[in-house]
Amino acid sequence: MTMEQLAEASGVSARAISDMERGHSRAPQSRTLAALVEGLRLTGDDRAELVAAATAARSSGAVGRPRLGELPRGVSSFVGRRAELALARATADRISGSADGPPPVLVVHGQAGLGKTTLAVRAAEELRASFPDGRLYVDLRGTDPEPMPPGEALHRLLRALGLSAGSIADTDDERSAQLRAALRELRCLLVLDNAGSEAQVRPLLPAEGASLVVVTSRRVLGGLEGVSRVALAPLTPDESAGLLGSLAAQAADPAAAGQVEMVSRLCGHLPLALRIAGTRLASRPQWTVRTLADQLADADRRLTALTAGDTGVVAAFALSHAQLSDSTALLFRRLALVPSVDFATPVAAVLAGTGLPEAEERLDELVELGLLIPEGVDRYRFHDLIRLYARERLRADEPADARAAAVRRMTDWLLETAIVAGRWYESDYGGLPDGWDGLVPLASLEEAGAWLRAETDGWLAALRMAAAEGRDQLVCDLSAATYFYSDTCLEWQGWYEVRGLSRTAAAALPDRSQQAHHHSLYSLAATYTMRRYEEGAESAMTAHRLADEVGDLREQARALGHAGQAWVNLRRFEDALQAHRTGRELAERAGDHEISVEQLVGSGTALQYLGRHDEAVFDYEQALAELDTRALSPRSELNIRSTALQCLADVHARAGRWEESLHAAELALPLQAEVGDTVATGWTLIALGRARAELGRHDEARADLIRGIELIDAAIPPGAAPDRRAAEARELLADLAT
Repeated sequence: MTMEQLAEASGVSARAISDMERGHSRAPQSRTLAALVEGLRLTGDDRAELVAAATAARSSGAVGRPRLGELPRGVSSFVGRRAELALARATADRISGSADGPPPVLVVHGQAGLGKTTLAVRAAEELRASFPDGRLYVDLRGTDPEPMPPGEALHRLLRALGLSAGSIADTDDERSAQLRAALRELRCLLVLDNAGSEAQVRPLLPAEGASLVVVTSRRVLGGLEGVSRVALAPLTPDESAGLLGSLAAQAADPAAAGQVEMVSRLCGHLPLALRIAGTRLASRPQWTVRTLADQLADADRRLTALTAGDTGVVAAFALSHAQLSDSTALLFRRLALVPSVDFATPVAAVLAGTGLPEAEERLDELVELGLLIPEGVDRYRFHDLIRLYARERLRADEPADARAAAVRRMTDWLLETAIVAGRWYESDYGGLPDGWDGLVPLASLEEAGAWLRAETDGWLAALRMAAAEGRDQLVCDLSAATYFYSDTCLEWQGWYEVRGLSRTAAAALPDRSQQAHHHSLYSLAATYTMRRYEEGAESAMTAHRLADEVGDLREQARALGHAGQAWVNLRRFEDALQAHRTGRELAERAGDHEISVEQLVGSGTALQYLGRHDEAVFDYEQALAELDTRALSPRSELNIRSTALQCLADVHARAGRWEESLHAAELALPLQAEVGDTVATGWTLIALGRARAELGRHDEARADLIRGIELIDAAIPPGAAPDRRAAEARELLADLAT
């Protein structure tokens, strides 16, 4: 039979038969062998001889061991990546061997240094038995200035599959067809490492057959359809410790666990950085893990320390950085100025000096190259080491005055936006300032609160910078603008710093009323947030003195209210009662109904602790009645009503009026959820639990008490005095348990 006749009889292509005849393909797949046997009409000994020859070729390794395209050397200290390897195994197990449909493709992507190639090689090693026709590897050099052309990659793969150089077609399209035809008959695993683009990968993918393709890339390669993507993340702390311990004996010592954790954290749990750190440690037996940790602790020297021979994290990051456009490279380095861990598009637009669409495009480019990590829907963050690299690029590529101008622009924007957002919570605020054109939507209270919460780290850091630069009025403006907003999150310990900065800034300004106001704000933070009651009372009385000197009745009243709150916690109940009653008189004279009603709640609290329960109830109920008759802003009315009801529930409980306590607490809870006051909600739950316990509803009572204690414990700062109500709730829980 001629070759063409055998091809027609067997259904195997003439080219495939020619390759086998010339020794380029030494043993066909089982189904190809069966087709040849049928085409040749072999029986008996002839059939057995041919089948035995093919089987011997496979078992001796002649097939699947191409002279070109061999896998690179794997690592012996491989740790982690169990889920990713399990996915590769499951994918291989699902391949049926049928030539119908395209073979599966796994795209392993992520930033430099995550061990993408190491994972792909490990998977290929573990799947050796599943791919008897070979495991082929090609480095596509996607991060090089000139990546490998698809035609060259095709030529290498075809040569690795046994085709002679002379039989390989001249054009990329024909070579791609040759590769698809060859892989149709084989069960191979292809590792396409370090891909630079979709266009580089597409011609290398088989159209059908029983192969598996693993592509690694710093890019997501989002243009490839019908593929599975594996986004690599840094190692876990335990995996990082295991990797360091496998590389250096010092890190395997259990006594060094704390230092190993520090080194792992400073390496950002990045496999490349950890391997360099472990290698440096192993090559210096006189070092301890603490020696290495101390070197890495210096942020300015960390990237230099993470270099060993011709390997380093800077070199790895630089390959990605070199692929950035000039405008994206500018944004990349300026993002190192962002003071918060994560950030959204608007701050990137401010730093780049562009609109939001342009900033989004550049951020997408950074994500695509693995230089930024998307965080949720619309936020981004750096890996710690890449942030350090961006900082180095900023210092190298931009003069000091350009850096300073970018910082000032970002700081101004953060503070101005925070002031506008915070003022939404003021009682007399009617809308956005005339002509304000911000980059974020702040058209409602809800949008303003969402931005303030999301960008807390950013505007707080900007406030610190403004304070350090002596921009005193701006610092005071931010603190004053967030006064009413702070009612929604009084337990946040940052208020103590915010109010401390503004109190110091106000002292440098000539306005005594402003000084009084910021002393008063500081008192509130010291008392409520930090539970430093003596400090809170002292600052409040300083505020009162300053306001009295200039005849500012409103600030005098406010200061006395804050002093009374501190004195109640110091058990100076008579002083607190007098402060609140005097404060109410001053507020009435000033025409400030809001502060006046607040003072009624304060005096009721003092009366309650003096044991004068009926008088306390009178003050609380009078406050609630005045809320129904006096026009206050909805937000202020909500805050005062929820507090008055919570206090009413508490005093009724102390007077043994359990039904009344239960009713007031049930009214207070939904209001406090709307306000967002965690501690007050905890107190109300405890009052509710006490009432239900006394009324025999023990299961409900236990749930209320436990939840109330949890909320209060979570809000109390370290070192603060234990909360009295929470302590009482614990005693009641113990009684209910018996």
